Amino acid sequence: MERIIKERSTQVHTIGTSVHDLDCEKKSLAGSVSQRACVFCGSRVVLYPIADALHLIHGPIGCAAYTWDIRGALSSGPQLHRLSFSTDLRERDVVFGGEPKLYTALTELIEAYQPKAAFVYSTCIVGVIGDDVEAVCRKVSAEQKIDVLPVMAEGFKGTKKDGYKAACDALSKLVGTDNEFQAPPFSINILGDFNLAGELWMLKEYYEKIGVNIITGLTGDGRINEIRQAHKASINVVQCSGSMMHLAKEMEEKYGIPFIKVSYFGIEDMADALYEVAGFFKNDEMLEKARNLVSEEIKTLLPALAPFKEKLQGKKAAIYVGGAFKAISLVKALRLIGMKTVMVGSQTGNKDDYNLLKKLCDEGTIIVDDSNPNELSEFVKEKGVDLFIGGVKERPIAYKLGIGFCDHNHERKEALAGFEGMLNFANEVYASVTSPVWKFFKR
Repeated sequence: MERIIKERSTQVHTIGTSVHDLDCEKKSLAGSVSQRACVFCGSRVVLYPIADALHLIHGPIGCAAYTWDIRGALSSGPQLHRLSFSTDLRERDVVFGGEPKLYTALTELIEAYQPKAAFVYSTCIVGVIGDDVEAVCRKVSAEQKIDVLPVMAEGFKGTKKDGYKAACDALSKLVGTDNEFQAPPFSINILGDFNLAGELWMLKEYYEKIGVNIITGLTGDGRINEIRQAHKASINVVQCSGSMMHLAKEMEEKYGIPFIKVSYFGIEDMADALYEVAGFFKNDEMLEKARNLVSEEIKTLLPALAPFKEKLQGKKAAIYVGGAFKAISLVKALRLIGMKTVMVGSQTGNKDDYNLLKKLCDEGTIIVDDSNPNELSEFVKEKGVDLFIGGVKERPIAYKLGIGFCDHNHERKEALAGFEGMLNFANEVYASVTSPVWKFFKR
């Protein structure tokens, strides 16, 4: 393919044709204009859903563009996470240092909003000028008697995945700080779900129906006090492994809490997520309740999906999302409604993820790691796709090429997880692919 940068050729694999294994988990190539976001963004999207905490960006005002709505996480109570605060560093602060400004901002904001804790995000310029963010946080924490947690997420330090680790490092300072809490039996934490469009509430309802208690969601609809109690769970159920695996492994090492990786997208993976938790607790009654719940949901869902499958049969889809685990679920979900995946990729996938995608997808499917707009445009044109599934950065590519688009990233406002979400997904795909607007586009 003409528009692939030579040094990136090993990060593109065509099933049945390529002789090389797919290369992944590398830093983005200079000049590639990767779809990946920066370290700072990665930390923000993980921590922002904690609704009763103060979130302060220490940096220039432009970084404050990464605000609540880039994750769009809903809260059942406090709305403090929806406010965006910045120290708004200027040229003078770059020369003389921004620590006094950070101290003043933190003190005033904590006194005004009385948060349960505060997160302070370092940005690129802070890493350059050398502000001691951790020292300021310690000082304010001692004075205000709340946890003020530095998130060392200078954007130039790596990729979005490094931002996930910075967020997990901050969370680990809270986990385990409430030892008085007594967890009820069959307690779990849900890690890596961010309550987009209220999805976490749907998942909690499923688990509660089979007799499972949720201590906290990390970080969807998050609360500081619940995070302190998270170490009392029997198991961590990890939905977005890219963002939360670091914390899951640390909690296993520190508190002996095992974890399982699940996905809540599509019928197969949603059902497996319930069965795996019931299997972990070795509880026959719970397993029977899970089977009954899945059976009842499928009885309603499959007939509802049938008309979509009839209309979408044989249509082709391209997928490019943040985490490859989500891409795996999407391949299965598309197959359920009659669509074929001809291109699939992610920003942060690992070898195991891509090997599983190779087994799931048909011969000729393109698998790509850490792609860029030029490559993605070429792939979807080459394969003649009818639908592109991605996020806000992929949407313009689809629309410019006259292709239907489905937003499956963290900006979306439609619940796509769980059994109910599968029906929403099918409806959105159908509406996008069959829209009459495409009659006016020449591909």
